[in-house]
Amino acid sequence: MADQAFVTLATNDNYARGAMVLGKSLRNHNTSKKLVVLIGPQVSDPCQCVLKRIYDEVRVVDVLDSGDAAHLAMMKRPDLGVTFTKLHCWTLTHYSKCVFMDADTLVLSNIDELFDREELSAAPDPGWPDCFNSGVFVYRPSIETYGKLLEFCTEHGSFDGGDQGVLNGYFSDWATADIAKHLPFIYNLSSIAIYTYLPAFKQFGGNAKVVHFLGKTKPWSYTFDPKAKKISGSEQDVSSNPTYLLEWWMLYSSSVVPMLHEQYGDQTFHSGCVEFLCSEMMTIEIEQSESTLSLPHSLPQPSSQERKQKWEQGQADYMGMDSFDNIKRKLDTFLK
Repeated sequence: MADQAFVTLATNDNYARGAMVLGKSLRNHNTSKKLVVLIGPQVSDPCQCVLKRIYDEVRVVDVLDSGDAAHLAMMKRPDLGVTFTKLHCWTLTHYSKCVFMDADTLVLSNIDELFDREELSAAPDPGWPDCFNSGVFVYRPSIETYGKLLEFCTEHGSFDGGDQGVLNGYFSDWATADIAKHLPFIYNLSSIAIYTYLPAFKQFGGNAKVVHFLGKTKPWSYTFDPKAKKISGSEQDVSSNPTYLLEWWMLYSSSVVPMLHEQYGDQTFHSGCVEFLCSEMMTIEIEQSESTLSLPHSLPQPSSQERKQKWEQGQADYMGMDSFDNIKRKLDTFLK
């Protein structure tokens, strides 16, 4: 339907690249819906031009900030403040129904069936399943709802300092009111939660339709050698699934980078794609068919405090230091 759209948000050029890949992945899987991207004024002209080639509508919006410095500092994610800009998506009233998707998501198959759902439909958050993750949700644009959301922000703020806290506070009955508004996890598969329940991922992961690159390190934070199909980065997130990361980079390098080079012309432009990787950066060698990640043995071990923080954030190294066998071994030693 012409009055239904997928909507995303990019507040800077990095997230604009993510939006480009998301848009191309939706196109590649033959969506029949319109594509809309909301962008902040900081997005450069070349990136805007590429977005206009992929999306049906590119709209510049003001960057809203939660102003909730205490909560943002607590989360150690000050960049989440601008995600309040996401609330602008409710102003797109020329559409009857929309599906919002974060710019760090990637579509793996056609998901037009999401438009059969009602507001507010979303998948559970892997960190606290009684909350929904605001990376993918179905909603109905409404100036009235937009006003009420801003009013809610003013009166109650956000319990996590970001848009997810606001939306869960406003749509507070999501967990209990209507199970039909609970999207299956395959529509918002967290790349950092895959290894927390590996048997389930092996059983159901093949049905995934949307992968969400949660966490601070985004796909565009790495570098990529298209010829060797190698991804490298100085801050490797060991819990990211390399298969999905490779899929993101293959799409970005083949479909997005040529358009970016065309727009930038002779200007200096770093796409993130390289032919020769620096030897000091650790390298992930990935074949298209592989689904496991091998890391060099020389990786620095995290401190006790860093491991504690990872556990508290639901990002324990279940395949390494924090594996069941290691934990059991330590318990056995302690009990003896």
